[in-house]
Amino acid sequence: MTARPAPALNRLLTPVLISGCIVLMVGFAIRASFGVFQIPIATEFGWPRAEFSLAIAIQNLAWGIGQPIFGAIADRFGDRKAIVLGVICYAAGLVLSSFAVTPGAHQLLEILVGFGIAGMGFGVILAVVGRAASDENRSMSLGIATAAGSLGQVFGAPAAEWLLGFYSWQDVFLIFAAVVCLALLALPTMRAPVASRAELEESMATILGRAIRDPSYGLIFVGFFSCGYQLAFITAHFPALVTEMCGPIAPGTTLYALGITTTSTLGALSISLIGLANIAGTLYAGWLGKRFSRKYLLAGIYLGRTVIAALFIALPITPLSVVLFSVGMGGLWLATVPLTSGLVAHIYGLRYMGTLYGLVFFSHQLGSFLGVWLGGTLYDSTGSYVAVWWVGVGVGLLSAIVHLPIRETPLRLRAA
Repeated sequence: MTARPAPALNRLLTPVLISGCIVLMVGFAIRASFGVFQIPIATEFGWPRAEFSLAIAIQNLAWGIGQPIFGAIADRFGDRKAIVLGVICYAAGLVLSSFAVTPGAHQLLEILVGFGIAGMGFGVILAVVGRAASDENRSMSLGIATAAGSLGQVFGAPAAEWLLGFYSWQDVFLIFAAVVCLALLALPTMRAPVASRAELEESMATILGRAIRDPSYGLIFVGFFSCGYQLAFITAHFPALVTEMCGPIAPGTTLYALGITTTSTLGALSISLIGLANIAGTLYAGWLGKRFSRKYLLAGIYLGRTVIAALFIALPITPLSVVLFSVGMGGLWLATVPLTSGLVAHIYGLRYMGTLYGLVFFSHQLGSFLGVWLGGTLYDSTGSYVAVWWVGVGVGLLSAIVHLPIRETPLRLRAA
């Protein structure tokens, strides 16, 4: 390995950033669509809601477990090898899931899908993008890459809903598997410098040990939990929640004139609106990240989510409130990702960013697992999503609080 050379040009848009955006967009478009399959799969097999919810929850947990593993593979053997392995896992999981007819089979195969998402996800891609960017452009580059994931979310769920109008859910899974494989076309330009000379002289065990012993790393780990809980619950259950709990769309309204005449269509659209609003929110968060304290920005984002979620569930759920919630929550949706990944890179360095961020992301996915699984379980036992929603409000407030004591000074400067 060689030391990281100084960038020849201080460009924001680089081939690495563009390719990383493509991989994230494809991976997240499909991941964001799984909530649309909740009702079709449960209806076909007569399963309770908790069965497919558990499959999605396991997918999120496997994603979290796989993230530090794929991050370590990328750090040790190369980014592109990790991404190729992720594509293989993702496509294979989708293909095999299309033939699954039991809850256990779906739940088992979602492990493979989750590992695939990890290989194509933030831990690997943001580490590549972060190393390829200059210090001045890093925060914005991470914001752009994260926004690309949101762009995938914009059309992922509506595309799944549209395809289900022509094909069975099994055929849609096969179509999505083929789309995942197309991400391989972006790999030739996924090359980034490794790290600085000083970082190359330290082993993964040394840097990882320092991070784990640092209380701030633990606070980042805990704080990212609620992000996963809220995002995964909404992605997996919000379309169904809107379908069943939202008031009817009245003729003569703007939504009705746009062809959105059923709450099921509105549910799919809500995921798209969240993704669309998040493009602006994430880019803005990336821009703010190089100008203000990241920990205070993160605390503000989690507090904002808490207030928006509390107001939505406390007030009557109408088509208008669904749209307003989707736009408001969307603006804060993945805004945490460039700030959290940027915070990890700033404090602990770039050399093993994939591994270090991957471990933090595991907390995110623990929250994701709990949000999706608890959503299905409490729905089956209570017939409502209200209780699990309020749990999300509580963990969001906790995350806002735990970010405040984080020390943002780079670890190497503290030691000096």
